[in-house]
Amino acid sequence: MSSLIEMVKKKEGKAFTHGGKFHADDVFSAALLLYLNPEIEIVRGNTVPEDFDGIVFDIGRGEFDHHQKDSRIRENGIPFAAFGLLWEKLGEEILGEELALRFDADFVQPLDQNDNTGERNEMASLIGDFNLSWDEEGNNDEAFYEAVKLAGNVLENKFAKYRGNERADQQVAEFMDQAEDGILVMPRFVPCQKKLTDTEIEFIVFPSNRGGYCIQPLKKPGSMNYKCDFPGEWLGLEGEELQKVTGLASANFCHKGGFIMTVGKIEDAKEACKISRRAYVNAPVIIYYKERDKESLTDIAVKNLEEKVKMVAGMEHTTIKRMYFPEMPRLIEDEKDGFYDKIDMKKEDWKNMQKKELKKILKYKPEAVVMESGMLMNYPMIHLLRKKHVPVLMAVQEGEKVRLVRVPSGS
Repeated sequence: MSSLIEMVKKKEGKAFTHGGKFHADDVFSAALLLYLNPEIEIVRGNTVPEDFDGIVFDIGRGEFDHHQKDSRIRENGIPFAAFGLLWEKLGEEILGEELALRFDADFVQPLDQNDNTGERNEMASLIGDFNLSWDEEGNNDEAFYEAVKLAGNVLENKFAKYRGNERADQQVAEFMDQAEDGILVMPRFVPCQKKLTDTEIEFIVFPSNRGGYCIQPLKKPGSMNYKCDFPGEWLGLEGEELQKVTGLASANFCHKGGFIMTVGKIEDAKEACKISRRAYVNAPVIIYYKERDKESLTDIAVKNLEEKVKMVAGMEHTTIKRMYFPEMPRLIEDEKDGFYDKIDMKKEDWKNMQKKELKKILKYKPEAVVMESGMLMNYPMIHLLRKKHVPVLMAVQEGEKVRLVRVPSGS
């Protein structure tokens, strides 16, 4: 057991952090210490007492502060904040080495980034809203401890979820030898969609908590689309209508979105998967989103792509659909500064235009979107597509070659 954990868990343990306005960093740091020792006393103030015997964080320029010039930065470039510095020492005690690293990447690092750079983070905003309003009377320490309670609940639920996902992965590994013809029948539901994405399994079947069985298709790696879809004529039907079109006597319901179907008997569940597999034709759609009536470097890359996909197994039926940027809004000179122009459109109208364009693109369920250069019009769409986990490709010239490169996640 490390000396820090001993300090956290010792009887009548104490910790000190700054007073005044609080942020997610000091709040989650306090919640983490309280998770390990609900009896530890968290003291707030503007100066660390010289004789303070306890853990000091987010103040004092010590090991668990990050305001000094030589504060630490992770190898991936994300700077540590107090929460990250404490988690680095304490996380393994809570989740074990592998899960602790994953939790750091998923949850701790975004909060550290927010505290160091101000990068937007919804959880940090939620915690920040616990601070008293500028004209509100009251004790900000009380508000801090209320925020810590919320953060404590978040951590407890997050830790339980991570442990549960680890147990799920172990369970799925045990079920894998039961898979047959792209169908995995499980004795109970286990969250496994992400785990099975890179496998040949196309459908999972498990008992429904309402009786009978659920069938779920699994998504392709790096795609919003399924490896195999239910036949289109099944979608949105239930009861006798669904039984008639499927030929399955116990068919109950097929969601219009195609992400779940229910039947009464296991034999019908397996048969629904087999019928779907026989009927399925892999016909990917790739959208080429470009400026109308303009030739560009990307046109060369897309022509090459059209030739390549014909020779790739499973991609023979690929369609490359061209869609065009909306007409450029009128530009006007900024009257205040004058050294740049601006778009003559209200912010809400600009956002609505982008949402309308996104809806047009998503209607085709594209495997990817090739985006022509022209950052003013395509940057907002790249951002919206990445939020929907749709791969975005852009042309890059390398010597005499023109290549399509996938925009990395997080760009």
